[in-house]
This record gives sequence, structure tokens and C-alpha cells, in this order.
Amino acid sequence: MMDLDIFYRTTKNKFFLRESLFLFLVCVLSTLTAIAQGPPEDKDALFIREIHDIALTQGSCYGWLTDLTTVGFGRLAGSPAAAAAVDYTRKMLDTLGVDSVWLQPCRVPRWVRGEKEQVQIVLPDKKTIELKALALGNSIGTGANGITAPVIEVRSLDEVDSLPDEAVKGKIVFFNRPMDPRQINTFNAYGGAVDQRVYGASRAAKKGAVAVVVRSMTNRLDDNPHTGTLSYQDPTQRIPAVAISTNDAEKLSALLKGSALSIYLRTTCETLSDVESFNVIAEWRGSERPGDIILVGGHLDAWDVGGGAHDDGSGCVQAMDVLQILKRLNYQPKHTIRCVLFMNEENGLVGGRTYWQTSNELEEYHMAAIESDRGGFSPRGFTAEGHVSIFQQKYKHVYQWEPLLEPYGLHLRLGGSGADISGLKDQKGLLFGLDVDTQRYFDFHHTAVDVIEAVNERELELGAAAMTSLVFLLDQYGLE
Repeated sequence: MMDLDIFYRTTKNKFFLRESLFLFLVCVLSTLTAIAQGPPEDKDALFIREIHDIALTQGSCYGWLTDLTTVGFGRLAGSPAAAAAVDYTRKMLDTLGVDSVWLQPCRVPRWVRGEKEQVQIVLPDKKTIELKALALGNSIGTGANGITAPVIEVRSLDEVDSLPDEAVKGKIVFFNRPMDPRQINTFNAYGGAVDQRVYGASRAAKKGAVAVVVRSMTNRLDDNPHTGTLSYQDPTQRIPAVAISTNDAEKLSALLKGSALSIYLRTTCETLSDVESFNVIAEWRGSERPGDIILVGGHLDAWDVGGGAHDDGSGCVQAMDVLQILKRLNYQPKHTIRCVLFMNEENGLVGGRTYWQTSNELEEYHMAAIESDRGGFSPRGFTAEGHVSIFQQKYKHVYQWEPLLEPYGLHLRLGGSGADISGLKDQKGLLFGLDVDTQRYFDFHHTAVDVIEAVNERELELGAAAMTSLVFLLDQYGLE
């Protein structure tokens, strides 16, 4: 017979073991229930984690960008390469299983570069030094014989305006104001210098100049000239314009300190008749509020000298990947998600204007629009802007989501969005720009070295994940 004390203690221990096991199981079940039915921010954090997992393991953006920069190398609006890029991206979007994919026609300018530019310093002894140069977009050419003229150096538009006409007439004006290296945000530095590229030819022409040479828009000293658009303010006063590499700008400036020099300039660029091109659009209809649109996009055109990998093939494929990532996660949007690849941002913005006008005529409502047009570099978050009457309230609502984005190094701040979506502001949604590490962007911007090899695959994928995360939050909670 068992001792009564032993029996009591054994029974008690079994009871406590059963009780402990029961309590443990209750805790486990409670935890699982809390995860499944707990605070929305917990589920949101988990889904954003899944978005990043898919982007970094099953993303399509880098492969698409590789193909786009091959079939669409030098895809300036109106060119055969731009047409090939339209066809390629439409076909890729057709594979994603969204509700509709279509092309939106727009008539774009057709500027062609012609033969390789010739730009030479002519020394007093008649010897020449070749400069690495690119004609600026929309520039007229010099004619077959080229132009030879004395060169004068200036640092600003105001300096040209202050010179007497006789100091400029018959000369080639050399604009040599560098981007400010003290600016941490290189887009601010670009904004502080680019006026000489855009308006330099017009301001110099008013004074009688025969051509302009502009220092390339980059902080880096190298041999890569940067093209980019110019704007003739008076169509009766158009003169040829080229950009030279920063190394050559330094060389030319140093030589001008020693003696008077001339420059020989020959370009054969010209503007042909407008041609038809297209914005490429894919739409995934929302299940609850299909009339509210969340747009993601970039511009499909790029300058004719390179692959347009950072500017802006990266933005296009990231926008496409937003759809692909959400599809892989079996997501069903509440609002309509629309991917738009805009044509002709670089030298006319016709695609963007066509899209805004059509959208307004249809009385659409873009609850939000996100553009990626700052390169495929590591994402830092988003800049935001909107109509003055609603911006403060709606931005405050969105800012509450920042703790969900912070684990990925993403933040929200005030700032511009993108040229292609800027005209949607009157629809009174919010406009966002993908904010990235800007330090290297202007090493490649508008150059022949803006190719797929300049893009880091992981950084590109993280940008797609960031955009998808913001789309998810906008779709889940709207802006109210």
C-alpha cells in the first residue's frame, strides 16, 4: 500500500503539471489569437515585412531594367528606341494579371542629335584641344561648317545681363558656375546651377552671342559631358548650345586666365516634326473604392546618349514591381492602383500634361500619386506635397505611419513629388516622391554612363519595396 503522504504529494504534483500545461496552452493560443486579431499596426508591420521579403527575393525590377536599357537604349521621346520601350513595358505589364493595360497617345517633339559634336579650343598658335561635349536637348545646330568665335567666361545669367552688348556680340559664352558642393542634398545643388543650362542660350543670344558652352551639371570632376534640355525664350533668338565635361570646363577656365581664346563648335542637331508616342498605363481596380486612384509611376523616356537606367528606367520598373509584389502576396486592393509610365518628361513633359488633362476631363480623383525619378539608389523615404487647402490635414494623417516605415530607414518629409504628377495637385490628393540617397545621382544624370551597370540591384529592389509599402498603407487607410 502506498504511503498516504507520498500519494498526496504525487497527486498534487500531477495536478500542478496538468495545470501548468493548461496555462501554457492558453498563453500560446492567446498569443496566436492576438497576432491574428490584434492591433492593426502589428498586422501592418508583418505585411510590410512580407513586402520587403518578396521584393528582395522575387522582385522583377532589376531584370526588367536590364531589358529596358537594352531594347530602349537612348529612348528619347519620338525615337525608335522610345517606341521599343513602350512596346516592351506594355507586354511586361500584360503579364501581371491586372484588370487592364493600355496606351495613351500623346504627340511629342522629335529632337535628333545628328553627327558627333565637335568642340575644340583654338589656341593663339592655332593648335587645338578637343573637348568632350554633348549638344543640349532642343538646341539648334551650327550648320555643316560649324562656328569659330572668341570665348568669354561667365558665372551666372545675371553676369551676362550686366555685360555691355559689345562685350558679348559675336562671342561664344562659356557658363562655368559649378554645382555647390556644400549642399548635402545634391538636388538642391543642381537647382542652384541648372538655370545656366536651361536659359543660358537665350540670355546670351539677347546680347548677340553666337553660341554657348555650359559646364556639365555634376559635382564630380570627370570626362563625361551631361546633356539636358534648354528652353529658348524667344524663338527668333536661338543659338547653338553644348555642355562640356567638368574636367574640360576646368581646363578651359584655366587657359582663359592666360590668354584670349577661340572655340570651334560644330553640331548638326535639329528638331523634326512632332510624332505620336504613348504613356503606358496599367490599372488594378479596387474592390471597395474603385473611383479613388493610387498612382505609381516614372518617366519612360531618357536622353539619347545612354541607357537611362537611373533616369528614369529605375522609377518605371519600380512602379511596375509594386503591382508584381502585391500580386505575389495575393493582395486585393480597396482602391484602384494605377501604374503610369510617362513619355517625354525630359524635353517637353507632354506625357504628363496629356495625362493630367485627360484625368481632369474624366473627373477622376487621384487620392495619391507616387513618382520615382531620383535614381535607383537606396531609399530614404518620401517627400510629400499637395493642394494648400488640404495638405496639412492629410499629411498629418499619413505621418502617423512613419513608425511602420522607420525599421527600413524610411522617413516622411515635406518636399516636391515629381514633374509628371505635379499637375494632379488640383485633384486634392497627396503627391509623393520616392526620396533616395542623392550623393551619386548626378554622376550619371543625362550621360552615356547611365547604364544598367551603374544600378545596384538590392538598392533598386529596396526602392520598389518602399513604394509598395506606402501604397499598401494608403490603400488600407486612405487619407481621411
